[in-house]
Amino acid sequence: MRPLFPALLAALLATGCSLLDPAETGPKPDLHEQNAVFSYALQELQDRGEFAGAVTLVVAPRGAIALEAFGLADLASQRPMRRDSVFWIASMTKPITAMGVLMLVEEGKLGLDDPVAQFLPAFRDQTLATPSGPAKPRRAVTVRDLLTHTSGLTGASPTPAGQPVDTLGLAAMTDFYGRQPLISEPGAKWAYSNAGINTLGRIIEVVSGESYGDFVQRRFLEPLGMDSTSFWPTAEMVGRMATPYRKDKATGELIAAGNSRFGEPLADRRRTAIPAGGLFSTAEDLTQLYQMILLGGELDGRRYLKAETLRLMATNQLGDLPKVSFAPGMHMGLGFHVVHAPQGVTESLSAGTFGHGGAYGTQAWIDPVRRRAYVLLIQRTDLPNSDGSEIRRLFQRTAVEHFVR
Repeated sequence: MRPLFPALLAALLATGCSLLDPAETGPKPDLHEQNAVFSYALQELQDRGEFAGAVTLVVAPRGAIALEAFGLADLASQRPMRRDSVFWIASMTKPITAMGVLMLVEEGKLGLDDPVAQFLPAFRDQTLATPSGPAKPRRAVTVRDLLTHTSGLTGASPTPAGQPVDTLGLAAMTDFYGRQPLISEPGAKWAYSNAGINTLGRIIEVVSGESYGDFVQRRFLEPLGMDSTSFWPTAEMVGRMATPYRKDKATGELIAAGNSRFGEPLADRRRTAIPAGGLFSTAEDLTQLYQMILLGGELDGRRYLKAETLRLMATNQLGDLPKVSFAPGMHMGLGFHVVHAPQGVTESLSAGTFGHGGAYGTQAWIDPVRRRAYVLLIQRTDLPNSDGSEIRRLFQRTAVEHFVR
């Protein structure tokens, strides 16, 4: 970090450029005059080429209390990052899928311990891969197993190499998953599983009677006013999109990385909405989602989930099962990772904080103790472990130091 940072921040505060009041009640704050708190805190990492630009967000129960955009959304054109820049939030889609499942649980349309085969016939005769050949698993895969990444489903892609997964419908995709041998006994081992979350999306379709994409649109995006969030970003949204980058192995410079996971054009609604990671969004839209969660499942007079349901989703579901996340000190809830013992990157967070990150370095944590959500939006494809990145550690530390009382 630059040595001048503490003095510079002190000068900002002394001149009356005060940080926004993070009070729990009252009108939404005016975000037009923003402080450069995060851009200063992350300046050295940006100068070193760890990321091209970022949008940072802190949400309180009354709304966004800090929203800052800095750096570049595109290096080649020198297009600046803006507060309404669009990001592929990738696996930050997973908790939305999980909340959709829990909505249906609240409505009595399915149970957490229902076998997946009850909804998807391809799962009825699953086998378990063993050194001595296929065997019958001790029990069937359940909805809870899918939510906690303990299903044992295959990690194989349902599409041939080079073919984007969004060219295959969820029915065909989950038929493939169900007919592959399990790689571990259900409930016995944590192994991060896109297949499991995609299967939940198909269960939503079967139980609700509508497509997964339509379900998310009707239950979340439309009522929350998330107009710049979509599985199929429009041409206008693409024009605001932050370019993903990776580091050139020879020079260490950031170079455009692209995204081979999706077919083109992105606005083509024939592309499958991917439950494990298909959403594109903005910080301003995500404010609505995380404000709703901070308020216990309700926003602007509309209830999305019961408060006790959200508490269950943020509660450890796996006991002392080892290796339950990408980072140490973590537990697994229902679709959310849960900070059990804050340490390293999560050292500034409260125990019980829950959230999820994305493949291109995005991250959102909801801290129920301090009643804050911390959202970092970047597009960096090749971080060795974005859950363990210095970018996240410094962002979270700065958020807590300056926007929590």
